[in-house]
Amino acid sequence: MSVIVLSPLDLSLAALLILALAALSRHLRLGVERQLLLAAARSTLQLLLIGLVLKVLFDHANLLWVTLIAGVMLLVAGREVIARQKRRLLGVWGFTIGTLSMFVSAFAVTVLALTCMISTTPWYAPQYAIPLLGMILGNTMNGISLGLDRLTQDAFSKRAVIETRLALGQDWRQAIADSRRETIRVGLIPIINAMAAAGIVSLPGMMTGQILAGTPPVEAVKYQILVMFLIAGGTGFGTAVAVGLAARRLFDERQRLRLDRLRNA
Repeated sequence: MSVIVLSPLDLSLAALLILALAALSRHLRLGVERQLLLAAARSTLQLLLIGLVLKVLFDHANLLWVTLIAGVMLLVAGREVIARQKRRLLGVWGFTIGTLSMFVSAFAVTVLALTCMISTTPWYAPQYAIPLLGMILGNTMNGISLGLDRLTQDAFSKRAVIETRLALGQDWRQAIADSRRETIRVGLIPIINAMAAAGIVSLPGMMTGQILAGTPPVEAVKYQILVMFLIAGGTGFGTAVAVGLAARRLFDERQRLRLDRLRNA
């Protein structure tokens, strides 16, 4: 089965939906038309650019180049984590915590899949490594971003409760334990919903892409199950690490809640 090639006209027709949505936003005074158009333009340019980069990378598989692309993806994801938070840690802490958590979780899970499950030769084959890392990293980024945002919001709204617990002799872990559990739960909600609805409500993107490319449906399903389990693991462990590090940063060495270490976005 050959792949159906999309023409510029096909993509232009799809872009009309974005223009129509922007017009609706303007008519209803939603105020998101500019952000919508900029996001559409940005995604188009970014995807075209990565398409050209991956074409060259696939033709010349090299661990150094794969590592470089993966590093760029990680740094951009780290920046996006702090960009979506209403309140963020001052200095480089917000970026560092998010990036480190994604590196520990997403990279570890991706390497595990490439070496022990997919077993490509070489193990860093870019046609497998880059898309797999992208899917895991993107979902881990969402979970960590939601978790950190919820944690800092809870610290502000529950300040009196936390400080009362500290005054009664609890340490910082006990004082903020409820918020930590809730923020990790919030970070896991998107992937739990995705797994629960997969195959009934929605056909996930990787599976759909493989089917459109001619892969037998059963094989596409196997890959999708693998990817969703990897995403769940990366998201869960990454969010837990990020929330734990950020929660510690909210307290000083004398077990005092330090909300002055946060700033509004």
